[in-house]
Amino acid sequence: MIDFIFMLTRHDQTIVDCLEVFDGIRGLGLGHVGFKDVGVDKTTLETLNRSIRDSGAVSYMEVVSTSREASLESARTARALGVDRLLGGTDVEDILDILDGSGIAYLPFPGRPQGHPTRLGGTAGTIEEDCRRFAAMGCAGVDLLAYRATECDPLDLVRAARAGSPGEVVVAGSIDSVDRIHAVAEAGANAFTIGTAALEGAFSPRKGALASQLRDILGACRGAGG
Repeated sequence: MIDFIFMLTRHDQTIVDCLEVFDGIRGLGLGHVGFKDVGVDKTTLETLNRSIRDSGAVSYMEVVSTSREASLESARTARALGVDRLLGGTDVEDILDILDGSGIAYLPFPGRPQGHPTRLGGTAGTIEEDCRRFAAMGCAGVDLLAYRATECDPLDLVRAARAGSPGEVVVAGSIDSVDRIHAVAEAGANAFTIGTAALEGAFSPRKGALASQLRDILGACRGAGG
């Protein structure tokens, strides 16, 4: 079974009513919930992270910015918030230094992420090499923007990440169907994120409630085998 990380985000920003939305779906028993470090203020993020952890779920923050200074500031924010896992970023050594002693697991971006919304450059060989290097540095895994790839088939990148990483392989971005969940699981991913596709009703287009979208995604996870 593959893990589903529900991101309270739309178009790479945390939704402004994230607290209300999470309160409405926390009874579903989601095991993994995350947010981005943009879109709302830090006080809201503090409350949201606390609510996620109080619900029994693992909390995630994903770095959006690709500039060095902004990424390092995101890592400082993650440490201050006390999230369980930090996703994204490429300044791996410096981010690991910032997180040192915090207990936060770090899963950086392999390849060459660029722009906002982020696109991913890099071949399968690049991805595998990055994953091996990150593992040697002590990272818990990688955050792979497979379906935003510009140079390679997405599933080839998932397989490359799995070959290079002994840790978690999280596929982030553009997972919007049962077929894609099953495909990334079979290719070796441990987890995936969905935000926009659930919040906009795109995963199960004939259903209107967010809870219905999330139940269908969780059902797809149970049917996926790695």
